[in-house]
Amino acid sequence: MAKEIPDLVAEARTGSGKGAARQARRNGKVPGIVYGDHKDPVAVQFDFNTLLTKLRAGRFMSTLWNLKVDGQDDVRVICRGVQKDVVKDLPTHIDFMRLRRTSKVNLFIPVEFINQDKCPGLRKGGTLVTVRNEIELIVTAGDIPDHVTVDLSGLEVGDGIHVNDITLPAGSKPTIDRNFAIANIAAPSALRSGGDDEEEASDEAEATAE
Repeated sequence: MAKEIPDLVAEARTGSGKGAARQARRNGKVPGIVYGDHKDPVAVQFDFNTLLTKLRAGRFMSTLWNLKVDGQDDVRVICRGVQKDVVKDLPTHIDFMRLRRTSKVNLFIPVEFINQDKCPGLRKGGTLVTVRNEIELIVTAGDIPDHVTVDLSGLEVGDGIHVNDITLPAGSKPTIDRNFAIANIAAPSALRSGGDDEEEASDEAEATAE
């Protein structure tokens, strides 16, 4: 299932240069530019409060957006730069790059765990410890996966799940070139504390013997 691409609404901006950008800011807008895909740059502007909310929500620069500008065709874009006021740390200008459906892009894709009821380690009281609830993947702009599936069937206490253990969505690959951990099945807390008690008892016995 392809991941739904969120909309980002902008307005066409007349004029260019610092003067036009300052006027946009006075009007409560954040000026921006859209470039790439062998087309002319287009000047746009965004509602300040709406854009700030999206920026503060996180993952803004790794999200593929469906840019909507009244009177123009929708276009897929990814943010390539946010200029901020050095004192207030608020956005003053924003840059977007157009992407084709065949373009490759780095995005964080959520991890979904399935078959918990078929996991012996969990049935014995173990706990699923999530190391990464998202994985950054290189994906095709026109076919972004909704999630990455991790099957917990057959896993015992102490087992770990690494990226090489799972099947990634077709056409995608991790941005990190190593077999990083995604999750593990930890022992029940009673067993962990029991193990600590045994180690302490062993240490006391060794101290007494000395």
